[in-house]
Amino acid sequence: MSEAAEHSDPRRVSTRLLLLVIVSAVFVSVLNNTMVNVSLPAIQAGFGASEGALGWVITGYMLAFAVGIPIYGRLSDFYSARKIFCMGLLLLAAGSLLCAVAPNLVSLVAGRIVQGAGSAAMPALSSATVVRVLPPGERGSALGLIVSSVGVGAAVGPVVGGVVTQFLGWPFLFYGTLGLSAVLIAGIWNLLPDVAGAAGGRRGFDLVGGLLLASAAGLALFGVTEGQAGGFASPASWGSFAAAAVAALLFVWRIRSAPEPFVSPRLFRAPAYVAASVVGFFTMLANLSCVVLVPLLLAQVNGLSPGAVGLAMVPAAVVVAGLSPYAGRISDRLGFRPPIVFGLLALLISVLAISTFGAGAPAWVVALLLCGVGVGFASVNSPSINAAAAALPPPEVGVGLGIFQMLFFLGGGFGPAILGAFLAFRREAGADALNPLYVLDAVPYSDAFLAMSPALILALAATLWLRRPKDALR
Repeated sequence: MSEAAEHSDPRRVSTRLLLLVIVSAVFVSVLNNTMVNVSLPAIQAGFGASEGALGWVITGYMLAFAVGIPIYGRLSDFYSARKIFCMGLLLLAAGSLLCAVAPNLVSLVAGRIVQGAGSAAMPALSSATVVRVLPPGERGSALGLIVSSVGVGAAVGPVVGGVVTQFLGWPFLFYGTLGLSAVLIAGIWNLLPDVAGAAGGRRGFDLVGGLLLASAAGLALFGVTEGQAGGFASPASWGSFAAAAVAALLFVWRIRSAPEPFVSPRLFRAPAYVAASVVGFFTMLANLSCVVLVPLLLAQVNGLSPGAVGLAMVPAAVVVAGLSPYAGRISDRLGFRPPIVFGLLALLISVLAISTFGAGAPAWVVALLLCGVGVGFASVNSPSINAAAAALPPPEVGVGLGIFQMLFFLGGGFGPAILGAFLAFRREAGADALNPLYVLDAVPYSDAFLAMSPALILALAATLWLRRPKDALR
């Protein structure tokens, strides 16, 4: 099926309505994750669970989420995105129901795993659907709206989770997700064009290759979570990383030897796609590290209450939500590189500023500098997705964007874990600040934010391989 055929569908629907449903699905996926984090103390008290066991409420979800993203992406290259989207929402609804009525922690974790398996469809299919439905010169704004929904969900989730848990109880969080999923299924079924991907009918689906890639991602993420809990020198952590490396090598062997591989090896030799993926990985690594470290800084150094910490985080989330559509629009008009380079420079300057002037400064200074991180993240995110999409041939759009989103998600998993371990190491060392300009009294945090700069410099170097699309000025 040609790309032009993909954009044509007998059921003509409003693009705005279609985007509203897609953006809402992504919002619900993010909301479902962020609001549950706040309810963990209540869940622990209700089930009398240990902290280690309680962690699987988050870990189980994240593992299923990471494993599912590339699988959904590849399925959308072969089969109707409308049906796959609805399948993911059905799994999310089923998992929500299991969580809401869970009689014990094991049942709750099982429901969270099902939720994660369903939620993985949202990032995997939302970008691919936009790429298939809209022509190249109009994708940036739509991708920006998707990013905005992520920012809004991240900002609203903790508030919703706290209010609902306090007044109704944590099971009602999952009843809410169940109801929203049902509404979204109806919207997706009626508004999303029933068009299969460009690979449909031409190649077989390489399940073995997909499972190897998913295993590599899941094991790497499990290694990160185990490293956070027991240290990266623990057998569970380094063993998981070793198993992930073996799975990754087998995946490379599989796509090079299989007659109909999960993804063409040519994809990883496309400089623009690899560059966009590198940018996405390191951008998310730095952004989520800031989102995790800043609350710790404000609580431990500034002595803020949880509510005050949440309020300090809101402006940056609002910046991400407000600027993302404009960054996508700029990438349509001027090309991908200008907003990405600007955003990476904003991120680099912001983390260096927090390292130099923010760690140990008044809370309003930290919140202001975090807004700079939000500006940078918003400027990079949707243009990098746009750049990755432009480098993909139509038969590889779904799997290519699925792998991009998987790497993006893994960057968010690796960053806080590695920098959290580095923060603990510098705290135990009790040495002088690595930043020669730092003069305040929160040295470990200054060092941790400084440690983000090499990742952003690598991302800036990768932009040299981003090409200007032929239709960037359309």
